Amino acid sequence: MPIEEEGPRGAILQRDLETYAIVPRTPAGLVSTTDLENIVKVARRYEVPVLKITSGQRMALVGIKKEEVDQIWSELGMTVGEATAPCLHYVQACPGTEVCKYGVQDSLGLGTEVEAVYRDLNLPAKLKVGVSGCPRCCGESYVRDIGVLGTTKGWTVIFGGNSGGRPRIGDVIATDLNRDEVLDLVRRLLEYYQVHGKPGERTHRMVERVGIEAVKDAVLG
Repeated sequence: MPIEEEGPRGAILQRDLETYAIVPRTPAGLVSTTDLENIVKVARRYEVPVLKITSGQRMALVGIKKEEVDQIWSELGMTVGEATAPCLHYVQACPGTEVCKYGVQDSLGLGTEVEAVYRDLNLPAKLKVGVSGCPRCCGESYVRDIGVLGTTKGWTVIFGGNSGGRPRIGDVIATDLNRDEVLDLVRRLLEYYQVHGKPGERTHRMVERVGIEAVKDAVLG
């Protein structure tokens, strides 16, 4: 069997086995006008055939030639959003109290902070975070590896959710937390996952293996 050639960094080989997709990082789904203008310029210059908003609130540029990937990254001037590497892939967040009339907590502020702190962290497998500013849960917090959900009493932290082929509703770890308590608990959950997760094992599989009570005992102490 031939060895698959490693593609350019931050690029995903497509179905045709010739072209690639890239996914610039857009923390909590926020994109500046400068980034949007650069994306449009690059898409036109290199005739990128598909621009697609992903479920993780990112914009994928699809159908790029291999020899153009590095130059496109350079011209975009945006951080690489990983798609397969064992790290934090994205933090999705609803508008929260920034603009939404239902928001009771600042999901955008917390989401961008979590992404900034943990975007370069090495983990056993890819990790996704969902932050919701109210119980309507538009940030899909219950089906993300780490979920944070806002209520009028504070934040609820959820762990071990997944929306993939074997979906799992995450377990509530703690409720009624303030911002600093959330950030501290997220740190402890990620440290536990780093130690106890097997290579390639997502959080929901780890929770099914070790049991949620073992996780709670370790992180809540």
